[in-house]
This record gives sequence, C-alpha cells and structure tokens, in this order.
Amino acid sequence: MINIANPTVFTDVSRRVTPWLAVATALLFAAGLTLAFLAPPDYQQGESAKIMYLHVPAAWMSMFVYGVMAVAALGTLVWRHPLADAAQKAAAPLGAGFTFICLATGSLWGKPMWGTYWVWDARLTSVLVLFLLYLGLIALWRAIDDPGRAARAAAILTLVGCVNLPIIKFSVDWWNTLHQPASVFRLGGPAIAPSLLWPLLVMSLAFTVLFLTLHLMAIRNEILRRRIARITMLAAAEGDRLAAPSLAAEGV
Repeated sequence: MINIANPTVFTDVSRRVTPWLAVATALLFAAGLTLAFLAPPDYQQGESAKIMYLHVPAAWMSMFVYGVMAVAALGTLVWRHPLADAAQKAAAPLGAGFTFICLATGSLWGKPMWGTYWVWDARLTSVLVLFLLYLGLIALWRAIDDPGRAARAAAILTLVGCVNLPIIKFSVDWWNTLHQPASVFRLGGPAIAPSLLWPLLVMSLAFTVLFLTLHLMAIRNEILRRRIARITMLAAAEGDRLAAPSLAAEGV
C-alpha cells in the first residue's frame, strides 16, 4: 500500500486496473437495471417507485464520496501527501455529479408522491447544502493559483463540511420530514422485500464501482496534468535563464 501511494506507482497500477473496473461497472449496471425492470411494482407507489434504483444509490454515493474526500483532506493536512490532494480534488466533481443525480431523481419522484418537485424538507435541504459544498470546493481550487494553498484551504473546508453528513443521515429521525426512516441499514434488518432489495443492492454496488473507476482515472489525469505544468514551468524558467545573457549583451 505504501508503494501504491507513490504517484508514479499509482499511475501505473491504476492504468492496468481501470479497464477491469470499467468492465465490472458495465456488467453490474446491466444486471442491476435488468433486476430493476423485472422487480414487481410497489404496492402503494406502483412503477414510479422504481426511480429509487437510481435515487437511493446516488444519495448513498453523495455521502460516501464526501467521506472519501474527508479522509484525503486529513492526508493533505497531516502528511502533506500530494496523492491525497489529488484524490480529494478528483473526487469533488464526481461527488457533485452523484448529488445532482440524487436531487434530480428525488424531485422527479417527489412530484407524483408529494404533489411538488421541491419542498424545504430537512433531508432535501441538507443534501442541497452538500451539493453547494461540492461546488464551493471546486470553485476554491480554481480560485487559488498556488496548488499548496488551494489544497490546504480545500482540506479545511472539507473537514468543516463533514458536520453536514450526520445531519443528512439522521434528519429523518431528528425532524418531522416527508422522507421515510431508514429501511435498509437498520437494527431490525431491512424493511424492504427481497425482490425489491436485491436490485437496489446491485445498483448500489454498480454506482460504487463506477465511482472507483472514474476516481482512479481522474486521479491519474490530475497527476499527469501537474507533471505537465511542472515541466512547462521548468522549460519557461530555463528559457528565461538562457535569454538573460543575450538581453544583457544588447543592453536591455
């Protein structure tokens, strides 16, 4: 694991692993979508309830990705490891994408169930805050030119934003919301019938492997981008050094 943490080794390993993960992602999505289409309709919500096979995995991934970023933020602040910074930066757009899917599918599901696309429900509001946190982190990286300062500022903001994760998770227990309580991960076991639960679990696994695939690709691209930027800076500095004597000779 220590060797893999080396950016050069990581780039080589991720290049070899990514194709296998991509194939696994395609197979899991094919299996999950097939099971979702074959699953019986909900006895109350009918076929519209099947949107949960996209909505629920995206909601889980929106929080999981932020947790990954929080761990990477600790790596940036404590160990100052460049791979941790790259992992955090690469995960932010993916987390924003999953959160957007969660909000969009939730709105589409809410219209037939609640009669409206949006309400300022505790869980909806906290997930919207999570989406804004992702966008804020992406903007922060772009706003600060110095990569080191940008990484430290983003790491601090990420760790501060972690307070929102338990609010999202327990909002249905702390406040009177339109969302139902936890029905999969609960002490008494899942409250969903197996015919509906298995497609949900397979789709959740497919979303997870999709994130791993895209995250590895994004980290590798970020490492290569930084190498190109460093080479460009060195080449520019060398050009300025070589040009200095000729400019001095000309009296410039």
